[in-house]
Amino acid sequence: MASREPQLCGDDLLAAVNQSMVALHERYYHRAPASAKTQMLGDEVLVCVMGGVYTAVEKTMIELQRATIVQETRSAFQEAMQQKFIGEVERLTGREVLVFISNQHVGPDIEVELFVLRDGE
Repeated sequence: MASREPQLCGDDLLAAVNQSMVALHERYYHRAPASAKTQMLGDEVLVCVMGGVYTAVEKTMIELQRATIVQETRSAFQEAMQQKFIGEVERLTGREVLVFISNQHVGPDIEVELFVLRDGE
């Protein structure tokens, strides 16, 4: 659950969340995404969009018309790891994450991490 300590805000928060999402991706996929950008949409929706996320093995599977397997594997992994992603956002924002949605797209190679946050005080 969210911390009561003073938290980052504005551009500092967006940069910290961006770094955290990139670090998690790098730790578990053994490579950083080619690009990443994090934005707040209103006061409750936080979104990180990463490009160039697929590994060499995944790219090969996609080229061999096996994109569905890559997407299913990534989705299963994200579901299993969701508490790590949620925990990072809660730690950085000091707010509870109500909803976490993670999805990826093939062509263009993009992954989206979306967090809906509980209203701030």
